[in-house]
Amino acid sequence: MKTYAPSDEVDVCVIGSGAGGGPVAYELARAGARVVVLEKGPWYTAKDFVHDEIGMCRRDFFVPRVSDEPRVHYWRDRPRPTKGVDAWISCCVGGGTVHMSGYVFRLHPEDFVMATRYGARVSGASLADWPISYDQLAPYYDKVERVIGVNGVAGANPFEPKRSAPFPYPPMAHHPLAGLVDKGARARGLTAFPTPRMILTRPKGDRNACAYHPFCGSYGCDTGAKGSTLASVIPAAVATGRCEVRAGCMAFAVSRSAAHPDRVQGVRYYDPSGTPQEQKARVVVMSASAIESARLWLNSELPDPSGQVGKHLTLSTLGKGYGVFDIGSLPPEMTVEVGAGVQHLQRSLQDFYLLKDQAGGYDKGGTAVFQLVHTNPIFAMERLARRARPKLWGADLMRAVKRYYAEVRELEFELFGEFLPNPGTFVGVSDDVKDTWGIPVAEVHAAPHPADTANSRRMVQECVEVLKAAGATETGVESVGGTTWVLQHGTCRFGSDPRTSVLDVNCKAHALDNLYVVDGSFLPTSGGVPTTLTIMANSFRVAEQLIGGFKKRQPP
Repeated sequence: MKTYAPSDEVDVCVIGSGAGGGPVAYELARAGARVVVLEKGPWYTAKDFVHDEIGMCRRDFFVPRVSDEPRVHYWRDRPRPTKGVDAWISCCVGGGTVHMSGYVFRLHPEDFVMATRYGARVSGASLADWPISYDQLAPYYDKVERVIGVNGVAGANPFEPKRSAPFPYPPMAHHPLAGLVDKGARARGLTAFPTPRMILTRPKGDRNACAYHPFCGSYGCDTGAKGSTLASVIPAAVATGRCEVRAGCMAFAVSRSAAHPDRVQGVRYYDPSGTPQEQKARVVVMSASAIESARLWLNSELPDPSGQVGKHLTLSTLGKGYGVFDIGSLPPEMTVEVGAGVQHLQRSLQDFYLLKDQAGGYDKGGTAVFQLVHTNPIFAMERLARRARPKLWGADLMRAVKRYYAEVRELEFELFGEFLPNPGTFVGVSDDVKDTWGIPVAEVHAAPHPADTANSRRMVQECVEVLKAAGATETGVESVGGTTWVLQHGTCRFGSDPRTSVLDVNCKAHALDNLYVVDGSFLPTSGGVPTTLTIMANSFRVAEQLIGGFKKRQPP
């Protein structure tokens, strides 16, 4: 791997290596730029991704210890702030793309004009239209699907935005229990379709096709099939000989140029030994996550003439429930033990992306993904214990566990709903809580909009009815109007007006000529889908603009 001295000025310094940082580093290195990627976490390899629930999901494999880097959380309905690790996505090379489930849907055209569509209908929301349209982003969605690798069935989703070509990879195999979702959806007049996934279904270069392990979401992929930047664009960027990835390097400030106040000159960071360094760069690209990029901007005391940095944080509104099916009522092919063979249900619904009976009002819904319950055994026991009233313990819990594994099959659904930006949900930095490096930590204020909770409730009810129509003997709801913290957006909105946005249409800071932000911070609105695909697509788009500037020999 090419290495650069921190004192050497490189063309681009990228902070973060996940969905936003990975593609831009890849494109710029391939175009001939000298690139340094700073990643605060470790550089894992396939051998590190063991199928160990305790090691992977319940310790600090992907996120920091609370004692090292706490977050301060202010919840609307809680009288006091709390410290925790909620809202960390992942700290490692590849970021959250390493442990994602790989559900990838495109935003819909209406997601780009939320202010125009709903501005007069929803009080208490700080909506904004995008400065680009779906049609302008669509070619970059295509590019992500080709370069990273996305599987699916074009045309199977009647609500899918228009696309120029089929999915580049055939759909994943599905468990026979998917037939229950198909049955229930048909009975309700809905259309279930194969869930598009950022997972290879045939080999691509050095990466293997999916091996259908039972431990996928929340785990790293030991075959390279999952479309993490760790497995895809980061190795390709390094292979150019022009990209250096420095793991274990904590960026703590973006430094200004003394000679040119409207420009930044580099990134100050602590190297793995704890020694402060500064990497000089012609261009700095921030992609540390919407929360961490806002924290870095504020701690760096960079100019913020619009006063918008950290504001308009959006997440994803979570709805979740389940259905229980007696084995005796199922055909033999559906009784195959979960954990043997095919591990994925592969069914989704977008019939209520817009709620038909609320047309003319706030009708924004979202996407439902139906899935097999995660095979993590501790997680399974916790679910069974929690959902009973009173909570199960001891012999009663053991009977429930036996029934769960031997007598029934369970399906669950997860809803990704709109999260309206609002003045009560934002990011700041703490005056008195600091991390292990002595850097002020992020304060996250969360106040979900009641309209999103109401629409989440409607979608949850509809999904429960699908499971009932499929023959579930028991159904339950685990979350309505909850929060999916790993989907973060909005703290450095892009827009055409410097008075109301932080970034311009190409995600360059309005106030600084060579600072870009390409993680979820740029999104004005969250949409009703997981946003990883959109962040990657935008990163490819921004990289194209940067490359054009370099080729013209103009200051980028």
